[in-house]
Amino acid sequence: MKPPAASPHGPDKGSTRAADTAAAAPAQASAKALVLARRVLEIEAGAVSALVERLDERFLHALDLVLACRGRVVVSGIGKSGHVARKIASTMASTGTPAFFVHPAEAMHGDLGMITREDVLVAISYSGETEELLRIVPVVKRQGARLIVITGNPGSALAREADALLDASVAEEACPLGLAPTASTTAALAFGDALAVALLDARGFGPEDFARSHPGGKLGLRLLTHVSDVMRTGDALPLVAPAATLSEVIVEVSRKGMGLALVVDPDRRLLGVFTDGDLRRLIDRVSDLRSITVDTVMSRTPRSIGAQALAVEGVALMERHRINQLPVVDAANRVVGALNMHDLFSAGVV
Repeated sequence: MKPPAASPHGPDKGSTRAADTAAAAPAQASAKALVLARRVLEIEAGAVSALVERLDERFLHALDLVLACRGRVVVSGIGKSGHVARKIASTMASTGTPAFFVHPAEAMHGDLGMITREDVLVAISYSGETEELLRIVPVVKRQGARLIVITGNPGSALAREADALLDASVAEEACPLGLAPTASTTAALAFGDALAVALLDARGFGPEDFARSHPGGKLGLRLLTHVSDVMRTGDALPLVAPAATLSEVIVEVSRKGMGLALVVDPDRRLLGVFTDGDLRRLIDRVSDLRSITVDTVMSRTPRSIGAQALAVEGVALMERHRINQLPVVDAANRVVGALNMHDLFSAGVV
């Protein structure tokens, strides 16, 4: 079959316009997507900013209810509010306020037994008319638990039952259809974070406390690891006597692979250190090293650290003085270990 003959009048103008239109469509779609995405962020940022003016006595009352609570904070919600409730409970639990999530529907089928009169219930519902929450609130309040409500409808049935009310209403949802909870869930989540952080501060919750709640995380590893956990001990220590020759010292430094030798007396009290850097500098000045003993060239005032110090303190000390090793000593200045920057890297402390 022969290919169609080319038009004697050149390319078809209609086909060219169609191709140009098709090529422009993705660019137009991308531009529209960016406009929409930016609008979503603007709306949600505005919703959170509006909450600042609502941080008043009602927020402080909610804070006082939780601080006075002798039990736990129980956070509940359904649908998107349920997802927000889970996150708020998780944030509180990891920042010093014992908390957990209860699904309101499951609560009506036995999980209400998880809530005691010593607890505080935080109920999240934008409409304030969520049937499942309204069914459990009377039972919870009857047994003496207190109720904090986060809602976008301060005049709702749920709001009327609140011991403390947090108004999380928004001017509009970020969803262009006005249907999917977007700005409203962001506002509720921000209120929960504000409450959790205020509680953290009121309890004097610090980095060490946070690390104990996160022992598997990087921060937990850094804050809970002590020098004694990562230091070298026993036969791994490069120990030499003050009368050792530099040849003997070099053998010990090479054999133990720490880049230094610890010069100690018979009771293992630290007298000084000699590093591979000291050796390089000495070679530049002295032609014959064979007759030199280490006590004549060692550093007599070395930096050291205790075994019970945090490993991150050792890192800070080494970084501050630009060294890669530290002797570890006890209260009597006896060597009990040695710390090496490479070991700290391997342990994940750095």
